[in-house]
Amino acid sequence: MIEKTYEPAAVESRIYQAWLDAEAFAAGAGAKPGAEPYSIVIPPPNVTGSLHIGHALNNTIQDILVRFERMRGKDVLWQPGTDHAGIATQMIVERRLMEAQQPSRRELGREEFLRRVWEWKAESGGTIMNQLKRLGASADFSREKFTMGTSGAPDDQMVRAVTKVFVELHKRGLIYRAKRLVNWHPGLETAISDLEVENIEVNGKMWHLRYPLADGVTYRFPVAFDEEGRPTEFETRDYIVVATTRPETMLGDAAVAVHPEDERYRDLIGKAVVLPLVGRRIPIVGDDYADPKLGSGAVKITPAHDFNDFEVGLRHDLPQINIFTTAARINDAAPEAYRGLERFEARTRVLADLEALGVLDHVEDKKIMVPHDEKSKLVVIEPYLTDQWFVKADVLAEPALRAVREGRTKFVPQSWENTYFAWMENIKPWCISRQLWWGH
Repeated sequence: MIEKTYEPAAVESRIYQAWLDAEAFAAGAGAKPGAEPYSIVIPPPNVTGSLHIGHALNNTIQDILVRFERMRGKDVLWQPGTDHAGIATQMIVERRLMEAQQPSRRELGREEFLRRVWEWKAESGGTIMNQLKRLGASADFSREKFTMGTSGAPDDQMVRAVTKVFVELHKRGLIYRAKRLVNWHPGLETAISDLEVENIEVNGKMWHLRYPLADGVTYRFPVAFDEEGRPTEFETRDYIVVATTRPETMLGDAAVAVHPEDERYRDLIGKAVVLPLVGRRIPIVGDDYADPKLGSGAVKITPAHDFNDFEVGLRHDLPQINIFTTAARINDAAPEAYRGLERFEARTRVLADLEALGVLDHVEDKKIMVPHDEKSKLVVIEPYLTDQWFVKADVLAEPALRAVREGRTKFVPQSWENTYFAWMENIKPWCISRQLWWGH
């Protein structure tokens, strides 16, 4: 007799187990010899917790496709698996250690810490696979894979696959090592991807600093204008004003940039300033990056600590002076008085010293966007100059672009092609290396 109220738990688990016992989802099940293959590799969910509603939607769509093709007689494989999610998983395990008031990662040592991560993977990964089964997913669970294999050892199948691809791409010149700016997480002391950075608007300040001109140079600076914007009054200055939201980075300044057509500063291009607190002579360069309408029109250039400044530095062959350690403390490239200070402690000290020196022109309150760690929203991410491995993503993107341009891949609705092209045509070198204990 059928019950008045449907109880899914009493029915679905029994039917699903019958499917598994019959190996109904195994590759080749029910297909005739020589049947056309059809395969989907499940985008592997991270072992950082449990599935969310987005996974449920995505997996349902895949399940519809594989069940449909299975009924059409194709040899179907829906390949399940989970991803090791290096930085996210390492952060979760470190947070669990902290919450349990246990020794930190470095106090435990690498071997013991990785053992704890494997324990977490077994717990979380098992939850994810059980959730997929609860959804009725018709994946071939006999072939379940994990992106770190079973042990993460060099001879593990998945580790060998990653190594093989890395070596092949390197031989083809598509992977290379270079010293470039990356998004750096000072807490974990590793490079992270753009997707792991979230820009958050905060109440900040813009500090306007006076950099004294070297060699007794002076110039006339307009201070009053008529109704048509023509200067009517000038003052003689022996300094140039630059503005910054990160005054501690001035310890690594390599130049001051002005726009080549900015009449206020045109005659100063090629001259030099003396960097306050440091005493180093740095040049004044002409570059289109300096916007005459923003601030004073002159900008400090710190190639090792700003992505735009890095490009300016390359154009003018400027030195790249990294003033931070991997933990975002001031290193030995800076004056001795600031060495060892945490970056925000250094900011306070630098500002006090600049004010005492009489070169702090003025301060304005300003809403600014500050890059944060996307997971915790707490750690401020630093642009950091370091040796990393990169992939020539623009070269790898070309076949994918051609597929859409030639109509072999179609977007529905077609308007999404524009978004796709915007992504793929403006792609930058992809930093693939991480300074983590957990991962490839």
